[in-house]
Amino acid sequence: MLPETPFHLGLDLQGGVHLIYEADLSSAGSEDYDSLMRGLRDVMERRVNTFGVAEPVIQIQGEGSTQRLIVELAGVRDPKEAIGRINDAPLLEFKELLPEEERERRVKEILAVFADPVADPEFSSELRCQLDFGFVNRALTELGQDPCYISSSPRLTGEHVERATVGLDNLTGEALVSLQFNDTGAEIFEQVTARSLQKPLAIYLDGRIINAPTVQAIIGGGTAQISGNFQLEEARALARNLNAGAVPVPIKLVSQQQVGPTLGKVSLDQSLRAGLIGLALVAIFMIMFYRMPGFFATVALGIYVLFVLMVFKIIGVTLTLAGIAGFILSVGMAVDANILIFSRMREELAQKRDLASAIEEGFRRAWPSIRDGNVTTLLVAVILFWFGSTFVQGFALTLSIGILLSMFSAIFVTRSFMRLFLQTYLQRIQWLWK
Repeated sequence: MLPETPFHLGLDLQGGVHLIYEADLSSAGSEDYDSLMRGLRDVMERRVNTFGVAEPVIQIQGEGSTQRLIVELAGVRDPKEAIGRINDAPLLEFKELLPEEERERRVKEILAVFADPVADPEFSSELRCQLDFGFVNRALTELGQDPCYISSSPRLTGEHVERATVGLDNLTGEALVSLQFNDTGAEIFEQVTARSLQKPLAIYLDGRIINAPTVQAIIGGGTAQISGNFQLEEARALARNLNAGAVPVPIKLVSQQQVGPTLGKVSLDQSLRAGLIGLALVAIFMIMFYRMPGFFATVALGIYVLFVLMVFKIIGVTLTLAGIAGFILSVGMAVDANILIFSRMREELAQKRDLASAIEEGFRRAWPSIRDGNVTTLLVAVILFWFGSTFVQGFALTLSIGILLSMFSAIFVTRSFMRLFLQTYLQRIQWLWK
């Protein structure tokens, strides 16, 4: 039996929490403002996802040293818990691999608690630690300790890191991340690398491992490089996270608002009912005006709506009022494509063509108009998605999905239905097709 997948509803449809945070960037240089804010945004997304918020909206607002983070958490009913998860600045920490005997003892404790299938004695404790970070995080919650790594003594944290930058290896050209420590951090880092030679050194951000590079040499001087076949975007993401924890950026809650749904249940039901009535009227018009082709187009339109809703569920589109508006507009464009096709068919039949030729020629002649109109709309939707705010992006996304599927519905589904009835009794009833 397939699991039931619900639709993701946005803040305006199900309500939630709207928070505005102000970031204190006074301890950072102006050239680091944007990088720090992007890193903070990534960290916040991870934090709010830990308590089950589907599709949180986290945006950066403002420029320079007066930037803010807008946080929208749809469906959250306890704003205090959300605020508690977000308020602290990101914590960056470097941890050393535990000795083998201690790892073995802790792993056995965890396996006893969870009865995990990796309890095969052939697995070394180090391999078990690397198998499943989600499993490690469950252990942290349950046992209050990390089964694989331990904080260095003295602790090496984000306050000892000056900055992280992305560079390229001079020999291989591969992306890497460079770390620069302050004087105190340089001394601690040299001690840590001496103890961790040829072992992984885990980097934690907010209690989660973001990387665990193997120490290849004792590193002095306060400068280190992290490599590992990074794609450029992966290296940038790691550098952003390191910078977010490297320079503590305190955030202050300046606005908190519990948001109710813009449309209540009654209003939402009425809107859905109005949409169904509208679709029924369109279907009646298509059948009365275009007869048999209109009937096929109505069936294709129903299939199109089901396809679009299925795609929304599969890829997890968050539905907002603006997104629903984009979907409704795409339905109108799907109807418009069918009207263009049927108008061309009527012109061909008026010139005494047979039905099979009229169908093929009608689709062929209508295709350039359908293509140009839809491609133009898609380009506008891409621009809106790239430069627009959250609600505009929701409109652009649902519109784009709808347009792509509407072209498939009009060109392939409707044509396939009409071809099925060629060489049948219905083909000879001419008034059904004209």
